[in-house]
Amino acid sequence: MIPAVSAEAARAAAFEVLVFSKTAGFRHDAIPVGIQTIRDLGAANDFTVTATEDAGVFTTSNLARYKAVVFLNTTGDVLNDGQQSAFQSYVDGGGGYVGVHSAADTEYNWPYYGQLVGAWFSSHPAIQQATVRNEDRAHAATAHLGPTWTRTDEWYSFRSNPRPNVRVLQNLDESTYSGGGMGDHPITWCRTQASGRSFYTGLGHTQASYADPNFRTLLLGGIRYAAKATNADCRPETGYTPLYNGSTTGWSQAGPGSFTNSSGTLTSQGGMGMLWYNAKQFGSYSLKLDWRLNGDSNSGVVVGFPATTDPSTALNTGHEVQIDATDSADKTTGAVYGFKAADIAARDAALNPPGQWNTYELLVEGERLQVFLNGVKINDFTNTDPVRSLQQGYIGIQNHGSPDVVAYRNIRIKELGGVTPTPTPTPTPTPTPSGQTSALRGVGSNRCLDVSGASQANGAAVNIWDCNGQANQRWTSTAAGELRVYGNKCLDVSGAGTANGTAVNIWDCNGQNNQKWRLNADGTITAIAANKCLDVSGFGTANGSKVHIWTCAGGTNQRWNRV
Repeated sequence: MIPAVSAEAARAAAFEVLVFSKTAGFRHDAIPVGIQTIRDLGAANDFTVTATEDAGVFTTSNLARYKAVVFLNTTGDVLNDGQQSAFQSYVDGGGGYVGVHSAADTEYNWPYYGQLVGAWFSSHPAIQQATVRNEDRAHAATAHLGPTWTRTDEWYSFRSNPRPNVRVLQNLDESTYSGGGMGDHPITWCRTQASGRSFYTGLGHTQASYADPNFRTLLLGGIRYAAKATNADCRPETGYTPLYNGSTTGWSQAGPGSFTNSSGTLTSQGGMGMLWYNAKQFGSYSLKLDWRLNGDSNSGVVVGFPATTDPSTALNTGHEVQIDATDSADKTTGAVYGFKAADIAARDAALNPPGQWNTYELLVEGERLQVFLNGVKINDFTNTDPVRSLQQGYIGIQNHGSPDVVAYRNIRIKELGGVTPTPTPTPTPTPTPSGQTSALRGVGSNRCLDVSGASQANGAAVNIWDCNGQANQRWTSTAAGELRVYGNKCLDVSGAGTANGTAVNIWDCNGQNNQKWRLNADGTITAIAANKCLDVSGFGTANGSKVHIWTCAGGTNQRWNRV
């Protein structure tokens, strides 16, 4: 059976894929059947496939033809320096990478590739049956699977755990097979790489894998994600506590209708009502959940309301982040219902259509509510109504009515510290691409980009510090790509360096490329000349932690919120 997306979705996502299977080490006998499988997937899903073992195709002009490149069971050193450079530019410029099984046993002497694939192969035991835990069931590669999946393959262990730098989609239950040893054992993951995307699965050693419909669908989802034919939140994720992942303990229904609960999925029926988590109120937090609409349906996530048995009271005292395929701008997906429309262009670019899963992050900090859709910020709202204060309240999901069917999965929360409550809500300006003066708060540290000691001298170090609103933490983005502080000093890569670990300081603005930065939709900030990201060294969170440039990896130490 060949999995296929809808004809409409396939036509909209027509693209070309390059399958590369060169080996300079062990050669898997599954390569030919793997190539044919990807050809079959392409024929059923409106993408074309070119298969090669000629590394000479890795040129800038040729790679530009393809939306994704699949490293299918490659091994060893398969690209020379010029080919590596062309491929790096291709991915960082927006191309897609898919690694299958021994793609992690490839290019050990190329640090960029190690970052791109996520982790290098270490060892494996004999081929045997094991249980795969499907940690993320919103990604197109894994949404079709249940909470667990039992299958036979060759189970790789890796030299390092990729979790801090990737979104883990599947992990192995090491108690179900012999020869693991990693403990926490990711086996399939995704991540962003500069403007490109990366997907890797350790599955796919055996020929039989490629006849398995579940594996074929996983492979199709990974290719479509890498090619930007479907979207997902592939930011690294740690520290979240499940509110719902199969158990409704702590949840109560308010009003008519209900949700069915099956296979870790809540599905609405009837209404208008609301299922709400009554075990705890929350103040500042990151709430993540996966949702899927059935056609032109209607639902929403309600936050910041007091305990109630009346869903209308929750809507009148809290805020609803809307989920609706079609409605007016302030009442459709991504809107804070009735208060602020989403950035429609950003929303449309990030949104998967009805029938496919999406992921929300609702980031509540004091009275500020930011909405992220599949990892992209689409709304930034500040509450000014004391009756609807966001600083303490409950969380609920809406069942809108009998024609409206919406499903939810994997509702999880991370409570945030260090946010000072504001007694009287006051408006905050919406950031703009340039001309906006604001602080830059590190996602991982919750501290602000800071000129050390409030110095105004050329060469003064830049680090992170408790956010205090002072002039040495106020950065203005300019149309020229600068980040200015004090009005006449620019964020500067020391000595115009391009190497990982090059220090960042301030210097008189001079228009040079080492003072130009790109603010990306995922919260990363790229040094234009070096093509590396503004990075807090060693994932530091303490006051004074060093800031430098480093190869973009999408970690929380490389992502910043404008506040």
